[in-house]
Amino acid sequence: MEHLDPKQAQEFLQKTPDALFIDCRSEMEYLFVGQVKKLAGTNHAVRPIILICRSGNRSQEAGEELERHGFSRVYNVAHGFEGQLNDRHQRNSISGWRHAGLPWEQC
Repeated sequence: MEHLDPKQAQEFLQKTPDALFIDCRSEMEYLFVGQVKKLAGTNHAVRPIILICRSGNRSQEAGEELERHGFSRVYNVAHGFEGQLNDRHQRNSISGWRHAGLPWEQC
């Protein structure tokens, strides 16, 4: 699995229109493999999959699970959406997608 910083991930997504960008914040890593296979289609083993979560930890675990099931192009967004905790145990101040000023929408 390759780890991309948020800006690298955004660039990769812009250059790779067939990539799937999956938020792992609400799914159990080991339960979503079948769902990802359905989304990725018949070429699921080689379709690029970029994973993100709040901090980058859960998405890394999810990526490892996908690799165990035959996915070969798995990428993790390092530090996730909200980034690492600062010394006051707060996020969004050190790293992450949001801290990098990348586009996002709250639904």
